[in-house]
Amino acid sequence: MGRKPEGPLRRGWTTGACAAAATKAAVAALLGDGFPDPVTIRLPKGDAPAFALAFEGRDADSATAGIVKDAGDDPDVTHGALILSTVRRGAAGSGLVFRAGAGVGTVTRPGLPLAPGEPAINPVPRRLIAEVVEAAAAAHGLAADFEVEIAVPGGEALAAQTWNPRLGILGGLSILGTTGIVVPYSCAAWIASIHRGIDVAVATGLPHAAACTGKTSEAAVARLYGLPEGAFLDMGDFAGGLLKYLRRHPLPRLTLCGGFGKFVKLAQGFLDLHSGRSQVDFAWLAERLAELGAAEALVAQARAANTASQVLALAQGEGLPLAEAVAERARATALGVLGETPVAVELLIVDRQGEVVARAGSLERLG
Repeated sequence: MGRKPEGPLRRGWTTGACAAAATKAAVAALLGDGFPDPVTIRLPKGDAPAFALAFEGRDADSATAGIVKDAGDDPDVTHGALILSTVRRGAAGSGLVFRAGAGVGTVTRPGLPLAPGEPAINPVPRRLIAEVVEAAAAAHGLAADFEVEIAVPGGEALAAQTWNPRLGILGGLSILGTTGIVVPYSCAAWIASIHRGIDVAVATGLPHAAACTGKTSEAAVARLYGLPEGAFLDMGDFAGGLLKYLRRHPLPRLTLCGGFGKFVKLAQGFLDLHSGRSQVDFAWLAERLAELGAAEALVAQARAANTASQVLALAQGEGLPLAEAVAERARATALGVLGETPVAVELLIVDRQGEVVARAGSLERLG
């Protein structure tokens, strides 16, 4: 995620909100009312944004409208994507049927809010779409028997930058959103992806998952255990978001893996490991060195250090097990969040080359 810009940030709109607005325009055109432009929809919390149409298409059997997603100042992978909705009349009594068009994924694994085989259009966007279709149908005295196909040109390539392949959502993006609003740098989508990853792991019966802070740590765990792709949880900086959800949705075994600096902060008790929201306390590290019997000169060097890796190098040079001490304390923080939840937790600290420099805990089954 990029650096957060200074000053007030502009909010944006979810793919779900864009899909609902595009659907409202398309169903209006299909029923002979033309394409409203801009088109206004009502979001779950009462907001009523207006969306400009970027595409209009009509043939004998369908109408298509498109909206370019504006994520505001959030570094969203789908910012600028074209969200298309094609609406067709359905058979009498069929109700509202959703289809995945090009660039929208299909669910293939249990554990998500949608059943396997369903297009990856999440529940709140489905509700927003249903509301606009039902209102248009009622205005014409019709039953809401329609087929709505959502497409995102180029969505399959964009989905490769998301969690969808790991979650078993194949062929493209998910149409997402719970409020319809993108709050810049709220990280809500990342944390939601962690939760869905846990849901899928639980539903598919995976006995062992790995939560990693980045690609280097993930590669280290892959070498150690050869876990399937769906077992990896892209924790990033959100240790709290992961552990609190696992407390309610446990897995048998969990490996936490990351770099020394990140896990120093976890050892200090921080659950958000982002540099903008938690800092390495060098006095704290110096105290750990003193507990390990370090000479006062080394303790003073640690207190005045610039980086956590610098302190680790000092400790390693003197043969002091600082990484192991940090790993034990970081694991203790994790166990404190999990409470009585029966999850066996192992914590690995890796260096920048992906070599394991410390290990704490065991993956033996509990209970």
